[in-house]
Amino acid sequence: MLFRTLIIGALTFLPLLGCHPSSLSDPERKSRAIRVIGSSTVYPFSTKVAQEFKNQTGYNVIVEATGSGGGHKLFCEGVGPGTPDMTNSSRRQKTTEFDHCAENGVTDIIEVKIGYDGIVIANALDAPQFNLRTKDIYMAFAKYIPTSDEDCTLHENPYRKWSDLNADLPDFQIEVYGPPPTSGTRDAFVEIAMENGARMVPCLAKLYETDREAFLKAAHILREDGAWIDAGESDNALVQTLLNTPTALGVLGYSFLDQNEDKIKAAKIGGVAPEFAKISSGEYPVSRSLFVYFKKANVKTTPGLKELAIELLSDRASGKGGYLNEIGLVPLSEAEREKYRRDVRMLHVNHP
Repeated sequence: MLFRTLIIGALTFLPLLGCHPSSLSDPERKSRAIRVIGSSTVYPFSTKVAQEFKNQTGYNVIVEATGSGGGHKLFCEGVGPGTPDMTNSSRRQKTTEFDHCAENGVTDIIEVKIGYDGIVIANALDAPQFNLRTKDIYMAFAKYIPTSDEDCTLHENPYRKWSDLNADLPDFQIEVYGPPPTSGTRDAFVEIAMENGARMVPCLAKLYETDREAFLKAAHILREDGAWIDAGESDNALVQTLLNTPTALGVLGYSFLDQNEDKIKAAKIGGVAPEFAKISSGEYPVSRSLFVYFKKANVKTTPGLKELAIELLSDRASGKGGYLNEIGLVPLSEAEREKYRRDVRMLHVNHP
């Protein structure tokens, strides 16, 4: 797994968000960096906020890309100095992760939705254009598929080429580079794209209603025969892989597509392209929410933590036309953003 770390160093202090210059006269407060970990998808947004926040306040911020799953694991190790203050996540925290937090005394967690993202299936700009149904996605990437639309006896996926499962698709080998099991992008892809695709198979739609565990076995387990290749946590490296392998596809977040539109393009899913407005409205079938979580207890031990969360939700950061909007974050509605701003200001424990 690739870990990325950005340390935002000391700069001149400028008052902002109620931070007082006198509060930085204590050397301990100056040296106590805010530590942010988690999702590689949220990483570019988090680092941008860290840089802007540092420029305005002088607070040190360390941002690490560990993947959503890895972030939640580290976040839940405890509270206070020496533990992460905030974790980024490209999905909601799972019940098992919340329970793990509680076991370690991490009980007062504040959840902040920061915006939306689409999960895209992309290929090189000069490669053929794909128009996929969600059923195609499931039939291409699932390890086990039904014998037929009406017979849900599962067997190993036999498809080797896209044209084998849908004659309208290119006659290319099925080869997709996707995020690893620790990634929130992978979790969201499985839960949204794979599940919805599986439910397009009539017998699996019935199974969804009668035996959820059996349905999830069919929908969630990805191929291990070379058709799906775990590509690590770096979406930038994935973009380079697609350029070097023009017949391959890659699964990544919309923000990376937006930043690399001169190199790669996205497949349509259900006839819908992953565009800003269509992700925000939910019309694009593989849309998701992005989150950060921080510890109420650490607000007392980590100067600037609450103010960092407020900056994340500020108009200039995550509002329409804000600096995060400019690098690919799809913003919340004003009403929804104000709800989370209120939770942060009041330190309202809103999770689960």
